[in-house]
Amino acid sequence: MPTELNRTAVTEYPIHPLLAERWSPKAFADRPIPADVLGSLLEAARWSPSSSNEQPWRFVLIHREDEAAHSRMVETLSDSNRIWADSAPLLIVGVVSMLRSRSGRPNAYAWYDLGQSVAHFSVQATAVGLHVHQMGGFDKEQARVVLGIPENYEPVVAIAVGYLGDVANLPEEFQADQANPRNRRPLQESVFNGQWGEAADM
Repeated sequence: MPTELNRTAVTEYPIHPLLAERWSPKAFADRPIPADVLGSLLEAARWSPSSSNEQPWRFVLIHREDEAAHSRMVETLSDSNRIWADSAPLLIVGVVSMLRSRSGRPNAYAWYDLGQSVAHFSVQATAVGLHVHQMGGFDKEQARVVLGIPENYEPVVAIAVGYLGDVANLPEEFQADQANPRNRRPLQESVFNGQWGEAADM
């Protein structure tokens, strides 16, 4: 049995349980994700909002069962991410189309829209008992080559997806990290009233 962790966010105001329970583990179980469950996650991503409905996101799926492809993708990750992400049954690279489909002009909101799409994906994952860990620590140009990503598309984020594994199987430094309380800075430091620096009366 996995080591039990209570990682539910302690919030200043009530939020939906799916948001409070979402967190980014580093221990994944050796258990594949059923195709229909993965389909629901991707469907949630598909229905996220985007500027002018451009839907600039693309997702490249790398399943652990495809050992060669999975190994090539793991090699693009930073050293610290490689240690734990190798156990995830699914790696995804989130990619954006940098040009608008109708005008061919640069899409300044592409990264923002991909972020919204992955957020929807993450909440749906939480709803079905899966976990998502997003990573900026990967070699984007190496991933472009490995995955055959064409010009005018940009790899942005690597994502590990899977069921929660046993934290005790992680190296000690990661075990401590996973057991530490989750935290965020107070709302008053991020939310201003009327103008920058004027703390909102929350």
